[in-house]
Amino acid sequence: MRLPILAFSLLAVALAAGVPPVYGQQVKRPNIVVMLADDMGYGELQCLNPTRGKIATPRLDAIAQSGMIFTDAHSGSSVCTPTRYGLMTGRYAWRTRLQSGVLTGGESLIAKDRMTVAKLLKQQGYYTGIVGKWHLGMLFDGKTQSGDVPVGAKVTHGPIDRGGFDEFHGFHHARQIELWIDHDEVTENISSVDMLPRLTEAAVNFVHQRAKADRPFFLYVPWSSPHSPVVPTQKWKGKSGLNEHADFVMQTDDSFGQVVDALRESGQLENTLIICSSDNGTSAPTSKMDQLKQKGHFPSGELRGSKADIWDGGHRVPFLVSWPQVVPAGSRTDALVCLTDVIATIADIVDETLPEGAAEDSVSFLPVLRQPSHAGRDSVVHHSVSGYFAIRQGDWKLSLCPGSGGWTHPKPTQKNYKKQTEAGKPLVQLINLKTDRGEAENRASQDPKKVRELRRLLQQQVDRGRSTPGPSTNNDAKITIDKRPRK
Repeated sequence: MRLPILAFSLLAVALAAGVPPVYGQQVKRPNIVVMLADDMGYGELQCLNPTRGKIATPRLDAIAQSGMIFTDAHSGSSVCTPTRYGLMTGRYAWRTRLQSGVLTGGESLIAKDRMTVAKLLKQQGYYTGIVGKWHLGMLFDGKTQSGDVPVGAKVTHGPIDRGGFDEFHGFHHARQIELWIDHDEVTENISSVDMLPRLTEAAVNFVHQRAKADRPFFLYVPWSSPHSPVVPTQKWKGKSGLNEHADFVMQTDDSFGQVVDALRESGQLENTLIICSSDNGTSAPTSKMDQLKQKGHFPSGELRGSKADIWDGGHRVPFLVSWPQVVPAGSRTDALVCLTDVIATIADIVDETLPEGAAEDSVSFLPVLRQPSHAGRDSVVHHSVSGYFAIRQGDWKLSLCPGSGGWTHPKPTQKNYKKQTEAGKPLVQLINLKTDRGEAENRASQDPKKVRELRRLLQQQVDRGRSTPGPSTNNDAKITIDKRPRK
């Protein structure tokens, strides 16, 4: 019989202390809290970017100190919707109809019969809640509505019926940030500046309410910030001394901390697994990134690129795990992980086997939590806002475009591709990240064998419908991995 992780941990502690282990006793399952910032790059946290970061993030730094820092964690995409799909389902979103960009409404990207983290945990007796930004499709009174929606409108294709959650408080996406939804109904219109405080209050209330229950809980908190609209409250304006985006990062940092405070105050912290991350890198336009850099703050740290890009600045994200009863405080790992790995890890923790047709791109990082030197997953696929692919294996990364694949210059345009071709330069980028973290030296011409090897691996993972062991399955759409710009 496989021991659940908490039993394993308590057994190890008992043996170390010379106390005979007691087999067969019931071990309480952990609460699970996943908090996801919106557009907060790798370099925004002091604990990840101490020399090139100027924004104070004491709350996230404290969470990092209480547990494990992952230095090589990636979102499933460099933009919102596809990352959230991957986190919820353990499947890359480019396997769905969404081949580029994000959803702004309409039917859910999550199929009705698709396994999600919430559905998995409900089967295990967990109470599940989401407080925050859904951004995976939503219908109001059965229709796609991208603008104003009346109070009282009924929500379908949302967190309750497609995500599998018991409870929802929040909104759909940034262009409808003034709509407040409770469960499956629009209940209020609020100001955008009030959204982050309302979400924080709702998340804190959820934690305190669940302290009285006899069931473990799963709480997913996809924050609204520091994504645009960049609206720090009056309390936080000017706090950073940099600009309003930096102020908003500080306010977001405090919201993470308030949820942890609630866990501590309610006596639930010791047996709660906390995962803190971001959906992608910082947005260069809305953060006024050039201005921040002039003041000495680099939101991507040493990484190249930012939100939307295929370069690591687009998708290498903060990833912190705290679990006082299991994860050693102050630990750090260079293991390769992806946000798609959350569902397989949680399945491992609750000792549940995922069905064959679920979580096709999810690899448990539970071994890393047990042993930080564990290598993590073997490879990971990256995807940019414009649909360009990259694949990473070990130190090597192959990007199937010659530039950013996103918003940073050089953008994927026919003009830029023509210039690259006429100059006799490759249309792909091969990078050794061990020696070139900033992705400055393209080695594609020097090592065509490695290019072919990685491209073959990517094609195999696309064609099999999964990147993990198991029977091959179908993608929802035809996938083209070698793309060319249309304009």
